[in-house]
Parts: sequence; C-alpha cells; structure tokens
Amino acid sequence: MFWFLLITMVVVVAAVTLAVVGGGDGEVLPEVAPEQLVDPLPATRPVVQADVETLRLPVAARGYRMADVDDVLGRLGAELAERDARIADLEAALAGGRPQGEEDGA
Repeated sequence: MFWFLLITMVVVVAAVTLAVVGGGDGEVLPEVAPEQLVDPLPATRPVVQADVETLRLPVAARGYRMADVDDVLGRLGAELAERDARIADLEAALAGGRPQGEEDGA
C-alpha cells in the first residue's frame, strides 16, 4: 500500500509540474476582447424611455467603462436640455397668446 501511494504521489507531482512548466507555446487562456457598448442610444431619433430602460453598459475590471458612461450621460443631458428649452419656448408662446388673467376652463 505504501508503494502504491508513493508512486501515485510521484505521478501526480510529475503531471502537475509538466502542466505548469511545459504547458506548451500557446496561452492557457486566450485574450478576450473587451466588451464594447453596442448601439448605446439611437442617433437618428430622440431618446425615449424604452431606450434608457434597455440600455446595458458593459462591465469593466473595476465597474463600468467611464468613457461609455460619459457618452451616455452626455447624450441624455443634451436631450433633456433640448426638451427643456422646447418646453420653455412652447410655454412662453402659450402664455403670450392668452390675455392676462384668463383662466383655463372659464
């Protein structure tokens, strides 16, 4: 029994040593391309709620890729500013078309 365990241990140590030292010329794990943000937000139309809900940012080693997050937040911020300006213009036009003191529904 002793000889069997000794031979088994020698075979296992030899196999592990060969696997570590002489693992071949190829890499153990191939390099994986980093995840890229695919079609983050539509460029041809305004962003809608469904676009934001389906948006998934790729995860990097320590969280999210800052460039991808900055791009998405920049786009959303620009769209919100544009919509706020449009709403302000429409409210100003609506207020300018009504006489002062006129109430809705009266």
